[in-house]
Parts: sequence; C-alpha cells; structure tokens
Amino acid sequence: MFTMGQLNRQWRRVVDRRLRPLGLTEATWLPLLHLERATGPMRQKDLAASLGLDSSSVVRLLDGLEEGGLIARAGHVDRRAKTIDITPKGQETLRHVKELLTLDRLKLFSGVSPAQLTAAFEVMQSIGAQLQSLELVEGSQP
Repeated sequence: MFTMGQLNRQWRRVVDRRLRPLGLTEATWLPLLHLERATGPMRQKDLAASLGLDSSSVVRLLDGLEEGGLIARAGHVDRRAKTIDITPKGQETLRHVKELLTLDRLKLFSGVSPAQLTAAFEVMQSIGAQLQSLELVEGSQP
C-alpha cells in the first residue's frame, strides 16, 4: 500500500525525469508556477515563504533562473527588496511544462473514476485541515 508521502516522491521523480530534457528540475519550474499564480510581482521573501525555503536558497535559485532568461528581478519601492517577473521565455517554458504535466496527469488518472477522485480529494482536504489544526494547537503551546 502506498502512503501519500510515497506517492508524492514517486510523482516528483516522474516529473523530474519528464522535464530533465528541458533542462528543468522541480527547483526551477516550481518557482515559475508560484510566480505565475501570484496576483502581482512577488518579492523574493514572499516567493521564499510560498516555496517553504529560506531566503538564501531562493536567491541562488533565482540567480540561475535569471541567468537562464526565465525571470527578471527589478527594484521595489523598498530598495532592499527585489520583485520578480517571469520573462516571455519563462512564460513559454512554463506553458510547455504545464502541457507535459497535463498529459502525465491524464495518464495517471485514466484508471480512476471521477467519483473516486472526488472522494480522494475530499479525504486529503480533511486530513490537511486536521494537520493545520494540529499545527495551530502545537504553535500555541509552550
């Protein structure tokens, strides 16, 4: 029987293998996805928080994305902060990533009925809510 953690690791390996020919890893395409989903230009510290990484790791990651022409960093009203924008090349790369992952998801879920998927997502949301409540309780205890 697979656990959620095992499924997650296996899916990440599939995605990494699939995107390797494009010169991408999860560390490079995931930040692009977060940037695309943002309501406006993100600051480096906001991206770090959304990825669950420390700021120094994100700076190195962004250096590589910028060298690859996938993002551009610009000054912010607060001169200590930098905002990050996806370049046209980054948008095209992300579009290609989404196409490939959509095909893989379709294959992955082809043997699962819509009712089973709905039930599975409901269970995962319930577990996620429980985990959040546990974090809140633990965070309030000394």
